[in-house]
Amino acid sequence: MLGTLVNTGTVLLGGTVGTFLGDRLPQRVRETVMHGLGLITLVIGAQMALQTQNVLVVLGSLILGGMLGEWLRLDMRLDALGDYLRAKAARSPFLSRGHFTQGFVTASLVFCVGPMTILGSIQDGLSGDSHLLMVKSTLDACSSLAFAASLGMGVTCAALTVLVVQGGITLAASGVQHILTEPMVTEMTATGGVMLLGLGLLLLDLKRIRVANLLPGLAIAPLLVALLALRA
Repeated sequence: MLGTLVNTGTVLLGGTVGTFLGDRLPQRVRETVMHGLGLITLVIGAQMALQTQNVLVVLGSLILGGMLGEWLRLDMRLDALGDYLRAKAARSPFLSRGHFTQGFVTASLVFCVGPMTILGSIQDGLSGDSHLLMVKSTLDACSSLAFAASLGMGVTCAALTVLVVQGGITLAASGVQHILTEPMVTEMTATGGVMLLGLGLLLLDLKRIRVANLLPGLAIAPLLVALLALRA
């Protein structure tokens, strides 16, 4: 859990510093930073997606995961959680400044959908090696600062999502160490990459995609790989 705790701390630090700097940065600078993050998100997402060894697994994961996510209304529930936190923070002008819900939702997805989140948390849980999560922590510190400068304190609250998601994967990893195979992790990573492409489009203001509703696809991908292996 050490890697997750450090990652949570770096998001808190970067988000807080970014929120303080927000008013001191011109709007055009913040927009450029956001667009740069959007472009980099597209690049990372493409790199992840291209790792797939079977694009049909990724397609099936996204379709089935999207249907399940829409049924569970994950996007709406994540928005509702952000609104709830914003209401709790409304008494403080500092905490309520900025696009709280957008910052919380966007940062939560960016910090929790990616190869380092999955592989790093699993590695931390299975062997206690937190190296990957330490690298991710450094990247998230810079990203949270840039996000918070544009979107406010909601980005800082995404540290809670990091703690819950990464901590949950780490704790669960010991119970599935004999189940997950390299092909399963590969397709999970590729599926997450497609989701990051959706986030990149959102950050560039090109298309509003309900990426949160696709998240069940991360769990469906290894199941499809297992089914295909049984048929082989």
